[in-house]
Amino acid sequence: MSRYTRESAAEPKVTEEIAGAHPDGRRITRWTFGFPEGVTVEVLSLGARLQAVHVPDREGMRANVVLCSDEVPDLFGEAAYFGATVGRYANRIAHGMLPLGDRVHRLAIQPTGHTLHGGPDGFATRLWDGALVRAGRQVGVRLRLHSPDGDQGFPGAVSAEVTYLLGPDGDLSIDYRAATDAPTVVNLTNHAYFNLAGEGRSSVLDHLLQVNAEQYSPVDRDLIPLGAPAPVAGTPFDLREAREIGGRIAAGHPQLRRAGGGFDHNWVLDGAGLRQVAVLSHPGNGRRIECLTTEPGLQVYTGNHFDGSLTGRYGTPYRAHAGIALETQHFPDSPNHPEYPSTLLNPGEEYRSTTVYRFSAQ
Repeated sequence: MSRYTRESAAEPKVTEEIAGAHPDGRRITRWTFGFPEGVTVEVLSLGARLQAVHVPDREGMRANVVLCSDEVPDLFGEAAYFGATVGRYANRIAHGMLPLGDRVHRLAIQPTGHTLHGGPDGFATRLWDGALVRAGRQVGVRLRLHSPDGDQGFPGAVSAEVTYLLGPDGDLSIDYRAATDAPTVVNLTNHAYFNLAGEGRSSVLDHLLQVNAEQYSPVDRDLIPLGAPAPVAGTPFDLREAREIGGRIAAGHPQLRRAGGGFDHNWVLDGAGLRQVAVLSHPGNGRRIECLTTEPGLQVYTGNHFDGSLTGRYGTPYRAHAGIALETQHFPDSPNHPEYPSTLLNPGEEYRSTTVYRFSAQ
């Protein structure tokens, strides 16, 4: 299996350019960094967004494996979450109701009646301040955002930071930090959609997915967790061994129908600390992603609702299952489930989370 070690002697290449204009007139910056013939990454200041990851296959042929759009209006519309750092609370909070201490805060909601990914004007729509960083042989960008008290209804002013660092062996680490001046909740993730065949070239139904989890979270019709996790054994959610995604989601399970014909569920991950929790691979070209995280959950979404109305960078419409999101995070609706791992952040504490996407070919 190639970890791109042949590039370990190469110096990384780094560029910074204007990628467009925010509706308020401020510039959107794109940083591109990586290693010649190895992995290269593009990050946008809009949404602290992972816009592209160019990865060689087993023959050395490179392709962007992240769904993306270069059109700024799309990044405020259908592509708003593509590759973005989503927050202040990734995933759903039921009915926009946030119980905290002795009161319930009413959050901004989407048309579903719930709060998704921090609300209709969450972190994905914001311009983050960024600067290139180096750490040894790693190169990347660090981005910061200030979220004021009351932002989308969330209490407390929050200072958030996300750092992307790419190493010559193909490891892309994403480190999150946050602090607050009043009790609040924080749950950050990256919302990249991957397609290891290459962006826009096919669906992910022929990809293999393995997830280290014995339980998952069943959901109601609004995709809110029903309560206690359920065993994956005997269901299409059993991915403890690598399985073809198309075969799994064709099983006709009621939970798959509820999510629109595929996965849009949280897996309760085994273990703790930074550990490997999932592997996504493409048998045809050998590309592979190992996902490591410190988080307790993994939301897997198979792009069930793509309908061709959004066109990617190279002109191909995105249809159902054009990509798969592997969102490392705490569980959906945790503030309304005291039995779930807590997302509470208090003054004087630091929110820390790390995810690594390890790209290789075999």
